[in-house]
Amino acid sequence: MPPEPASSAWAAVFSLAVGVFALLTAEYLPASLLTPMAADLGISEALAGQAVTVTAVAAMLSGLLTASLTRRIDRRYVLLGFTVLLIVSNLLVAVASNMAMLMVMRILLGVALGGFWSMAAAVAMRLVPAALVPRAVSIIFSGIAVATIVAVPLGSYLGDLSGWRNTFLAAAGLGVVTLLFQWFTLPRMAPHGTARLGTLWEVLRRPGFGVGIVGMLLVHIGHYALFTYIRPALENIMSVDADKLALLLFVFGVANFVGTLAAGWLLQISLRLTLTLTPVLMGAAALGLALLPAGQVGYVALVILWGLAFGGVSVAWSNWATRMVPDQAESAGGLVVVGVQSAIAGGAAAGGVMFGLGGTVTVFTISGAILLASALLIVLRVRSPRAPQTAAESA
Repeated sequence: MPPEPASSAWAAVFSLAVGVFALLTAEYLPASLLTPMAADLGISEALAGQAVTVTAVAAMLSGLLTASLTRRIDRRYVLLGFTVLLIVSNLLVAVASNMAMLMVMRILLGVALGGFWSMAAAVAMRLVPAALVPRAVSIIFSGIAVATIVAVPLGSYLGDLSGWRNTFLAAAGLGVVTLLFQWFTLPRMAPHGTARLGTLWEVLRRPGFGVGIVGMLLVHIGHYALFTYIRPALENIMSVDADKLALLLFVFGVANFVGTLAAGWLLQISLRLTLTLTPVLMGAAALGLALLPAGQVGYVALVILWGLAFGGVSVAWSNWATRMVPDQAESAGGLVVVGVQSAIAGGAAAGGVMFGLGGTVTVFTISGAILLASALLIVLRVRSPRAPQTAAESA
């Protein structure tokens, strides 16, 4: 393991949060610009939508391979390299003249996204003392929540105002700001460990790690089966119009952001409590939305509860992975990225099957049960390693 830092590099931590925000914003942009992109490139909206798919697939592969392929390179330069890829991808998407060029550039974005995410928790261990790692990881991953809140509506607004190509140019500009922030704040971080492709299998075979990944998959599958159908669910259950729906989604995003930051505090109290409580609250919210006559105020409260709980999921599992295998934290982070990306695809597919069988009530009821079952698995089988001691505590 690398030596624990003597002081906290909070500016570097915030630069990583900005990096996550910039990467996720770029990933989400096609969702809000699909129609004008398809029309300009002369392709169908369905085909243009594959720009999101190829990004996710590339992110999965990058998450798996980053630790082994960059094992001899200073982590500062690896992270800066991913931000450069973000800038290049957005710039070239903005001038893309055909579908092939668009897809290649979105693959570059996926490489940056998966690699950056897989390294985030491991790098946090190099920037702050051990006792503060949960707080640092929660700050870094707050970039996901902020991107969830602003990326789609902001992308739609800028696209209508100045065109989809200029929106990607603006995303490239955000990448330049991110690169400068990271250049001046990230310290040198010599490579540590001997990660190779075989290391991934070795990490999966560590006692308790595999069953933990299963628990993590169930939590994310349960959530993304719900989230994929959040719009029809809110329209059918709460009978909201388009304006109220947009407001509810904004409230959900804000709750998600608050939950991400709150998870950093809760993790310092108990990792096991955080891992268990998040799916319990999400499952309760899902079942409440599906089965309870809660009324408008009650339903809004359940949506807020769901957003708060999910805000802690990525933070909790990233911390769990690095605590389980602190000597191969980057490889563990890569496996978490692959698990999450797989769960997004699997959850959406499972949600589609459930939706076809019985509509939104079926989706929310079964997904709520899956989330509660995952909490039970976590309580009974998932190991929860203790937080590492600081140098002062161990003295």
